[in-house]
Amino acid sequence: MSSIVTNVAALNGQRNLNITAAKMGKVLEKLSSGYRINRAADDAAGLGISEKMRAQIRGNSQAIRNAKDGISMIQTAEGAMDEIHSILQRMRELGVQAANDTYDSAARTSIGTEIMQLRQEIDRIANATSFNGQNLLTGALTGTLGGATGTDLVVNDAVGAAIATEINVAGAKPGTYTFSYNSSTDELTLTGPSGQAQVITVSAIAANGSQTLNFNQLGISIKLNSTAGETADNIGAALTTAANDTIVVTGSGAAALQVGANTTAYDVMNVSFNDVRATQSTGLNLLSGGGVDWTSASTIVASNTAAQAFINQIDAAITTLNTRRSDLGAAQNRLEHTVNSLGVAVENLTASESRIRDADVAQLSTQLVSSQILQQAGTAVLAQANQSSQAVLSLLR
Repeated sequence: MSSIVTNVAALNGQRNLNITAAKMGKVLEKLSSGYRINRAADDAAGLGISEKMRAQIRGNSQAIRNAKDGISMIQTAEGAMDEIHSILQRMRELGVQAANDTYDSAARTSIGTEIMQLRQEIDRIANATSFNGQNLLTGALTGTLGGATGTDLVVNDAVGAAIATEINVAGAKPGTYTFSYNSSTDELTLTGPSGQAQVITVSAIAANGSQTLNFNQLGISIKLNSTAGETADNIGAALTTAANDTIVVTGSGAAALQVGANTTAYDVMNVSFNDVRATQSTGLNLLSGGGVDWTSASTIVASNTAAQAFINQIDAAITTLNTRRSDLGAAQNRLEHTVNSLGVAVENLTASESRIRDADVAQLSTQLVSSQILQQAGTAVLAQANQSSQAVLSLLR
């Protein structure tokens, strides 16, 4: 049938030309982006798999940085401990010197004066050595909640008609923190052991509601829950009574290093940073006892016997420090292997993700050429289909 109203051949040519243009557009998009999958419609299953791989790749890459930061942290602590070792060796040398009876009391006091100064320097180094604001050599790297129910605020203590369901002190320095409250402004102040303080505003708690008292500058947060509800003034008053007016933070020397992309126990490595202060029993234990009297410079090595006891005490301190340095060295070596293992994992996962998501330029170039030829042919055929309808006009002449 000859018709000039409906040109089926032209419609067919136009439809195929649109399909070719769409295919060509997708090929150009993949070639310009470099990815075979630019949206879920390109390959839904492949997109899901590659995104999971990307999560692992980026997680492992960050874990490598975490492990390297852990190595730096250990090196900072171990470097300070190396200097403490040198001080202990000098103290032992002085002890051996004082054990010789060629020295009178004045000379022994002079030796004792240097020993006292060296002990103070050990404590100064231990207290001053920190990494990113965290003390490394005091055994208090991470804060933990201490205190007693009758005298301090602890979990499950009543705060008026509310309950302290959570108390987070992981970022707090060890010591005792004290509350004070201004009822006219509803301002609650928490003051730390070194005098540092933070002021927050307390609000009322609705029935079956909760409120978090966030002293973020001090590293402490307290969550209060109440069934009946409670006013701000009652909360402030309850936190300034003798039973709840203080929070006690103790220290833990364990650092948890996230050395994996996931949340399993195998993705976390714990490193202990122990106390190496000279004047603490948990540290090097350079205290009076066992024949050593640290009361004054004149009593430390006052006699041959006292000097011999002092040498034994220093030997014990050196042994303690040796053990703690060895533990850190072993942890550092382990972390170096962790970095190497994570690097291999990132490399292999990246290669796998690339095979799924990246574009095959050679294949796409072939498709592009094919689409270009089809587009040119389709355009020519559409022109011919449009021209064929004009042949009907010859019947009307």
